[in-house]
Amino acid sequence: MKSFEYTIQDELGLHVRPAGKLVKQASHFDSNIMLYKGGQSADCKRLIAVMALAAKQRDILRFTAEGGDEDTACETLENFCRSSPL
Repeated sequence: MKSFEYTIQDELGLHVRPAGKLVKQASHFDSNIMLYKGGQSADCKRLIAVMALAAKQRDILRFTAEGGDEDTACETLENFCRSSPL
């Protein structure tokens, strides 16, 4: 299993547009990709689950990927988060 953390930068938090882009990126991978905020978790391939986390600016998200393409999934999602700040 691979993981990384990311702090929400957007003053609006993880709203629907960036959440949709995140889910689209995650959907390209076979690995099980989970997103954690505090004691909550969400399947990163399900928009409603990601939105239900209600992540706000300065919240810390932890991403985990487990599966055959976990290395690529984590690297790609981390680059996505940093290049188009959530």
